Amino acid sequence: MLPASSEKSTGPLVIVGLGNPGLEYVWTPHNAGFMAIDRIAQQESVSVQNRRCRAQTGIVRIGGREVILAKPETFMNLSGLSVSALLKEFGVGPEELATRLIVIYDELDLPLGTIKIRERGSPAGHNGARSISSVLGTNEWLRIRIGVGQDLPPEAIAAGAKRRGGKDYLLDPMRKADLAVLDEVLDKVATAVRRIVTDGPAAAMNEFNRKD
Repeated sequence: MLPASSEKSTGPLVIVGLGNPGLEYVWTPHNAGFMAIDRIAQQESVSVQNRRCRAQTGIVRIGGREVILAKPETFMNLSGLSVSALLKEFGVGPEELATRLIVIYDELDLPLGTIKIRERGSPAGHNGARSISSVLGTNEWLRIRIGVGQDLPPEAIAAGAKRRGGKDYLLDPMRKADLAVLDEVLDKVATAVRRIVTDGPAAAMNEFNRKD
């Protein structure tokens, strides 16, 4: 369990958003994690451009705590390599994963417009999460999942819409209407991160995991 207050944790907090590098992936559902990191950086007036540990990184202080924002450049399937390097660089030991690592990524099993915070769990079908758990040897790390799933009616699929869960859907640019929904969610993710840092994950889960 994570502590009720970040004051009980020492050392920088590493926040990693998952995605694929390259202009062709910028506005795709699979890059929701990258978008979240960019939104946090924008709100904190910092840039995430320093290359280290096979990632683009930036440093900010949130709630008086040093926070490392990172976007791996390893591509999604090898995200664990960058995360492992970042944890080593900033002295995060296996016993500190629960208090010094947050991973943000897209989730097809959650509808667009929602987020879910979990302290642990199976990677399910997410290749980036699977890579991280494989490299770290544990599922005991905090994650914020951003819903990108869409339940399309049969007539929409017949008209040529991409099926929910398909590879093309995850790697194709999102529609303007969907990006507008996601834009609001990114603000929610940024607020959730601050709540975790200042008040702990339990408070954040109580606030953001509720069904509207």
